[in-house]
Amino acid sequence: MTPFDTSDDEAEASLLYNVVYCSRASADVDDAAVTRIIETSQRRNRERSITGLLVFGSGIFFQWLEGPREQVEQLMALLKTDARHREVVSLSESEEVRERMFTDWDMERVSPDDIRDVLEDALESAEDPCNAKVLALLLEHLDSGQLRELSAA
Repeated sequence: MTPFDTSDDEAEASLLYNVVYCSRASADVDDAAVTRIIETSQRRNRERSITGLLVFGSGIFFQWLEGPREQVEQLMALLKTDARHREVVSLSESEEVRERMFTDWDMERVSPDDIRDVLEDALESAEDPCNAKVLALLLEHLDSGQLRELSAA
């Protein structure tokens, strides 16, 4: 059993909150720095029951975070003060989400080449209408919006 497994009764009682954002990396952020971010995130997110994914490409971070509202909001407040990135743009915030999209990923790094496939797979399996709406919006952003630079990486 993973720390994210819940019974159906618990899932009904504790709705999830998710935030999706993108930001521009500071000039000194390289692949090694992103690896360190992932390693730290995996350890800390497990303790907070936060799951999600991180994409880094063309100097842009894209992140999906999901978990208990208070924990996600605390993490976002911390991330907004992190000097390793700037221009944090919220793409979506959803409350009352009833399913995790990335259940087993305390923080998974996804390459820019794979993000479309990951989002499409998640959309196909999404049962919660809020998640399906956000995933469809993000796929649109890959083609024409704020995430264009990621898909061109």
